[in-house]
Amino acid sequence: MTTLVYVPGDAGALSLGAGEVARAIAEEAARRRAAVKVVRNGSRGAYWLEPLIEMLTPRGRLAYGPVTTADVAGLFEADFLNGGSHALSLGATEAIPWLKGQQRLTFERVGIIDPTSVADYVKHGGYQGLTRALSMEPAAIVQEITTSGLRGRGGAAFPTGIKWKTVLDQPAGQKYVTCNADEGDSGTFSDRMLMEGDPLALIEGMTIAGVAVGATQGYIYLRAEYPHALRALRTAIAAAHQARYLGSDVAGAGKRFDLEVRVGAGAYICGEETSMLESLEGRRGEVRVRPPLPAVKGLFGQPTIVNNVVTLASVPWILQHGAQAYANFGMGKSRGTLPIQLAGNIRRGGLVERAFGLTLREPERSAGPSAPTFPHPSSIPRSTTKRSPASARCSATAASWCSTTASTWRAWRATRWNSAPSNPAASARPAGSARRAASKSSTVFSRVSTASGTCACWKSCARPWCRDRCAGWAAWRHFRCRAHSGISGKTFADG
Repeated sequence: MTTLVYVPGDAGALSLGAGEVARAIAEEAARRRAAVKVVRNGSRGAYWLEPLIEMLTPRGRLAYGPVTTADVAGLFEADFLNGGSHALSLGATEAIPWLKGQQRLTFERVGIIDPTSVADYVKHGGYQGLTRALSMEPAAIVQEITTSGLRGRGGAAFPTGIKWKTVLDQPAGQKYVTCNADEGDSGTFSDRMLMEGDPLALIEGMTIAGVAVGATQGYIYLRAEYPHALRALRTAIAAAHQARYLGSDVAGAGKRFDLEVRVGAGAYICGEETSMLESLEGRRGEVRVRPPLPAVKGLFGQPTIVNNVVTLASVPWILQHGAQAYANFGMGKSRGTLPIQLAGNIRRGGLVERAFGLTLREPERSAGPSAPTFPHPSSIPRSTTKRSPASARCSATAASWCSTTASTWRAWRATRWNSAPSNPAASARPAGSARRAASKSSTVFSRVSTASGTCACWKSCARPWCRDRCAGWAAWRHFRCRAHSGISGKTFADG
């Protein structure tokens, strides 16, 4: 009997040696004449355990990690193919506390299936959402998305159903569905993880969107720095065509939908939807004047849906399980779940998917890269939602860069850039932007005294670089000093 051994082909896992581990397992199995098939799945998102390998046994999926090539022979000696005891044994994968405590909807198959296999995707619930959508009227599909409360996961948190209805209501014969996969914010990797670990979820979501609004062509605008995601998407699109889930007769329902991947040229501005459309049309990526909105006049002047990866990949679950089932997750106007990306100086970095309403202290002790820095635990908002006043200061993409010190170069950069007195570019911004910048600046500086007691005590700091500076500069340097930060090298998140 052949044993399936899952070794992630995710870019993050590859950077930690997963490719070498996969080859070592295949070679050792051949040497021992063991019946083993290595399956390259996506990462579970527990990067602190990567490379994480799993075996499919009669007892379910059993995990070992983090595994190096030097561990492979010992794992075979311990009979890991049958769940043998080893120092790297983690038991049943689903029972790992870090994974067990999550609520995975959008990422439910990531790390579980072979991303290149339509059969594996269907076996784990894939294309049930599309099957249901094909039995519904377009307006009913759009209403289902509206009722679910799904909002854009890319930044503005605009209600997805309203955007789709606007496109549906346009009389144009040609319409488009576009996915902005130009994931450019520092510390973000959820889009990449999903495209590499479950690309068919995105493809199915875009196909449902096309059926819902009458669009026959879709484009995925992918950032140039994601070669692994590009290969995964192209392979999955070809497999979906082969299985007739794309093309002129989607799932035998007489509907047409085709899909292409277009690679960007590395312009950060193309993360903005109209700049992305300009780039897709072959022009320099620059922001368009609005109105008209892309939903009315978008790609090539036609009505266009523009959503990001996580938004579109959430659609199949909603159609499969129903709008109310999705709306049961979350709180207030923030329904469903959100992938939270944890990176930086943190003990257990990776991706956590939980329903809105999670307190930020549960997974982390810091803020997102596109938002103000929270330099002290007392300044962290109570909960994560898309529209609450507290969450207005948090990253829309839910990516957090954590540090063991109360302030890092990121906090300094944010403070210096957003402070009008220190930055001519900031002072030249419109009045509204200047007020927001001043608010961000005061947020950081107001906590220098909170963490250190008083700026005057910088003189007593034992660090030479913390002394011998002007008072203003030394205050910031003092704030960096662990000796006076009150946390003394502790990690902000233990998992």
